[in-house]
Amino acid sequence: MEARSSSAPTGKWSPSSHASSVVKGIHAMLHPRNIVLVGATDKPGNYAERIWNNLKHYKFEGGLYPLNNKRETIWGVPCYKDFASLPDKPDHVLVLVPARFAVQVIREAAAAGARSATIVTSGFSELQDDESQKLAAELQLAIRETGLAVTGPNCLGNLSAGEKLFTNIDDRVVTMEAGPVAIAGQSGAIVMAIRQALEDRGVGVGYMVTTGNEAGLETPDLMTYFAADPSIRVIVVYLEGVRNTEIFREACKAARAAGKPVIALKLGASEGGRAAAMAHTGALAGSIETFDAISTREGVIRARGLDELIETTECFVHADLPKGSRLAAVTLSGGKRGLLIDAFSSAGLNFAQLSQGVSDKLAKMLGPGSIVGNPLDAGFAAVVDPSVYMQSIRIMVDDPDTDIVIIDSELPKAPHELRERNLRIVNQMASAAGKPVVYVSAMSIGFTEFTKGLRQSLPHIAVMQGLDRAVGAIKSLIGYASLRKQVPDIVSSSSASARATLERMLKNAKGPALDEVASKKLLRAYGIPVSREEIARTAADAVRIARKIGFPVVAKVVSAEILHKSDIGGVVLNINSVAEVRKAFNDITARVKKLKSKPKLEGILVAQQVKSELELVVGAALDAEMGPVVLFGTGGVDIELMKDVALAGAPLDAAEARELIGRTKAGVKLRGYRGKPALHEASVVRALVGLSNMMADAGSRISSIDVNPFLVNTRTGVAVDGLIVLNSAAADGAAGH
Repeated sequence: MEARSSSAPTGKWSPSSHASSVVKGIHAMLHPRNIVLVGATDKPGNYAERIWNNLKHYKFEGGLYPLNNKRETIWGVPCYKDFASLPDKPDHVLVLVPARFAVQVIREAAAAGARSATIVTSGFSELQDDESQKLAAELQLAIRETGLAVTGPNCLGNLSAGEKLFTNIDDRVVTMEAGPVAIAGQSGAIVMAIRQALEDRGVGVGYMVTTGNEAGLETPDLMTYFAADPSIRVIVVYLEGVRNTEIFREACKAARAAGKPVIALKLGASEGGRAAAMAHTGALAGSIETFDAISTREGVIRARGLDELIETTECFVHADLPKGSRLAAVTLSGGKRGLLIDAFSSAGLNFAQLSQGVSDKLAKMLGPGSIVGNPLDAGFAAVVDPSVYMQSIRIMVDDPDTDIVIIDSELPKAPHELRERNLRIVNQMASAAGKPVVYVSAMSIGFTEFTKGLRQSLPHIAVMQGLDRAVGAIKSLIGYASLRKQVPDIVSSSSASARATLERMLKNAKGPALDEVASKKLLRAYGIPVSREEIARTAADAVRIARKIGFPVVAKVVSAEILHKSDIGGVVLNINSVAEVRKAFNDITARVKKLKSKPKLEGILVAQQVKSELELVVGAALDAEMGPVVLFGTGGVDIELMKDVALAGAPLDAAEARELIGRTKAGVKLRGYRGKPALHEASVVRALVGLSNMMADAGSRISSIDVNPFLVNTRTGVAVDGLIVLNSAAADGAAGH
């Protein structure tokens, strides 16, 4: 019996009609009454024969029907010419015919009563020629019109352990026992490798689904199904791209509401990775930081590689969720003690200070001259009295002031009576204490068949290999446990007047961006404080406005065609007199006239020069893959140098805005650093929520919003610059194209 996390973050989630339909379709696919292999052939080594052999070897209990209109028998059984000649109505169809026949098979299968299909055949959207793209479009249309639950094309089949179903080409040995892990992903080779690695570690896999090009079902659809299946506790996915942000986010919400972590390996952490995703499945992979910003708040843990994914899965399968982050550790080596301290402190995790009572208890047990600390090195005392080791572990596990206990050890490779007995005792301790107990080996140690069997008998202990990977997994466990218990479905909280202003300005936009005056007008409508300012058409206007606002003032070029004003000398600061106002107006105008691009000059903005203690950047963007996100961090001219920014999905509420601020060095300064007073955080929160509302209201019509700098002092925060860039489609529509 595998361990189960004692508690998990839960949120409100109600399935949409899409989610309900998906769950029903996938259930039919993974629990079919029969399987029909269309394109059955006994050519040695072909996919059809390998899948047939797997289905027979693992004793699938439903009907198995090969179909090929050119054969009477195959593999020693009757071969059927068409769906009408089958002894039963087809249920799940494996499509193994060439790509040009696949669409016809899908339509005929649906007409004959089939509920689901897996298209193993390749030759669709993963290729770039016109014929393959046309076939892909026709296949998508057929799937949509028939309503079949379909994985593929260009996939390698599926596993449903409880049904003894293995429609996969893999000929490695599979332990066909339903386990608590479900795996889905676009790359068949990677998904199969994950399953094999987990099995080698003694972690059971209940489902494995390869989705290929995802012409029908997508990986988020499988996430939704696994979230609804009570036998699954941990969901593992490989993502090359997210095609539908809303469906992905809904799937994440479903998993989180069910208390099931989603451990994801996401392609696209580099430009090369994103290019590979495009070439492989035609997926549009976006910024990995944006993926993290949106998915992490919904309980997704992104692994940085396959080894980390395996360790993290192992951790979540066997460890209860901790109540906090107070670490304790027991080792038999002073060197290992140092490694533990270094590794966890580098990840921002620290070992708890032992209470006086626990310290006294350990000192008495270890004897005179012993060093009592956390991590505890019990090595010297254990040489004299071997029972000291187990007593030390019990004290740490029983200590109410520890949340996670780490034991520096690995499982034996061969029978060892004492170590096996000790492991069983620790397993019982962990079960009784309801806190994570994690065995960590500093390096990767191979499992023998004996080790694998022993591991399966210890359901309440996580057994992890490689210290750095273990640290990452434990940090993820702590992070998941600390997620907000209730996450409301956040929607835009903007006013009707703000939305009306947005619609009017987007409708009247005449270029790729709103100029600074228009941008600030829209920012103000969404509750974002902006500096006092007015546009001047002449030098005399500039003087009048400056006197009205009061010196010092700033002068800035206003043109929707000039996105970076300072780059062309379009900003003059610290203007303190009438003469300086006139000079600034004339200088900026002359610089614009000299530009080869001949941008249209709307005027010169004369604005209040705000005294600030801190320059911030607040902004938002529409990510091509994940949708709208909000940005916060260190602003001004240091934004590229410092790279101190954090992202969050939009829309967000005030609590999430404060959490976003807290993830940056700018946030530390904002809240008071080294004796300096705290600055006006409320204005920053208001700005972030306002920007997120604007992005939500605009849909896909705004590409980005840049407010840099946003100046903050102890009394207020003010946007002194603003640029709203429109999505090209919105700009084309506004221009009448």
